[in-house]
Amino acid sequence: MDTKNVGMIGLGLMGTALTERLLDAGYTVWVHNRTREKAEPLVARGARWAENPLAVCERVLISLYTTDTVEEVLDRLSDQLRPGQILIDTTTGEPEQTAGLAARLAARGVQYLDAPISGSSEQTRRGEATAIVGGPHNAFEACRDLFDSCVQRTIYAGPSGSGAKMKLVSNLVLGLNRAALAEGLVFAQSIGIDPQAALEVLVNSMAHSRIMDTKGRKMIEGDFRTQARLSQHLKDIRLILAAAASAGQDLPLTEAHRQLLEAAETAGFGDADNSAVIRAYARSADETQTRSHSASPTSRPYGGPS
Repeated sequence: MDTKNVGMIGLGLMGTALTERLLDAGYTVWVHNRTREKAEPLVARGARWAENPLAVCERVLISLYTTDTVEEVLDRLSDQLRPGQILIDTTTGEPEQTAGLAARLAARGVQYLDAPISGSSEQTRRGEATAIVGGPHNAFEACRDLFDSCVQRTIYAGPSGSGAKMKLVSNLVLGLNRAALAEGLVFAQSIGIDPQAALEVLVNSMAHSRIMDTKGRKMIEGDFRTQARLSQHLKDIRLILAAAASAGQDLPLTEAHRQLLEAAETAGFGDADNSAVIRAYARSADETQTRSHSASPTSRPYGGPS
């Protein structure tokens, strides 16, 4: 196996960040994307374009939007699948569908790791993210060098589908932390507290979470430049609710979070950073003030510059 030769399928925010990490670590990265233009900045940095990375690499990373998309792309490229290859899928996917894909690939002698990344593309670029990996343990061990190059921590979660399941658990808590921060900042402003002062207190109190470090300033400044898209987290929340429904479990807080994200998406923030969830509260405040006609002429709902 050529350990310095690796493929990358999918050059969205996460796929691009992972490719940059691998290039910086000295790997030869063969990249592929639906639109070749996205690959050009990476090729300029030393990556190589491949019509099918499966044809030239024994180990190939995948970073796509959904498991459906992964299956579609692999079906299109499948004529180059061969025994001994390892696919590392960083997509946040549907767990049962992911396990089924692993079984079908195993029947062809191909090992598949579901390895979603916990952390934004920017955190991944800085080497601060965590990989949560499910699949054959021997394949996991054979790819430790790639994980060590891409992320700060790697956690082996168990058999196929375990990484996908654990990522949904992580995203449930992470998303609610983000929504709670947005609600707290809006609440602070509504009762006359400067949101910047509120954030300083929160960061230095028992209420602190790492989300405050990564998203607090973005919420206060209305800086919704994308590190992780709001619509993509909404996709994950829907996966969480579907998995919970299959298990007969109610998730009332997550259901409320889904409604907030849908409100922000409806307001036009689907492609913005997921910190824009605060705009769901701002929109609600706007509507309340309009109904009551009691807002000060100089006041505005919190969530960024007017």
